[in-house]
Amino acid sequence: MTGPAGLRIRPMTADDSAGVAAIRVRGWQYAYRGMIPQAYLDTMDVAAEAERQRARLAGGDGSVVNLVAEAADGTLAGWAAYGPYRDGEVRTGDGELYALYLPPERIGQGAGRALLTEVTGRCAAAGHPRLFLWVLKENARARRFYEAAGFTPDGAEDPFEVGGVAVPEVRYVRALTG
Repeated sequence: MTGPAGLRIRPMTADDSAGVAAIRVRGWQYAYRGMIPQAYLDTMDVAAEAERQRARLAGGDGSVVNLVAEAADGTLAGWAAYGPYRDGEVRTGDGELYALYLPPERIGQGAGRALLTEVTGRCAAAGHPRLFLWVLKENARARRFYEAAGFTPDGAEDPFEVGGVAVPEVRYVRALTG
């Protein structure tokens, strides 16, 4: 799929692992500053994250789909991962957006919207009645982004443990059918 400003949304490959790792690490360090312990953010390592990304791709069962937004110049403008909704250890018939990250300099340029549109469309085409996602409660920018895309908080909250600190997350949902 071709998105805004010539962005191409495509499946992630092992060759994208380092670029996706840099997007995830820089995305966390930018978006979560002041919400997640700074010591944790400061120790995030792109090379180690790239190895985890490669291992996940190689060892996955196909239920998690990783997409990248590729700019016209070949650089990665964003990354998203989605699959079945995880209710504890039980997978439901719903979809879940597990991750959507952009390099900080790409925020507001349409890559996030293009990735979310692609994920939403793919989940609807797969027959998922709803798409869920979790977002840090204090992440006002992300919450506005998802709300503008038709997602609403459903009242569920859960602490996410990172760096020894419980960080509250809220669940958002969007109906995809009927």
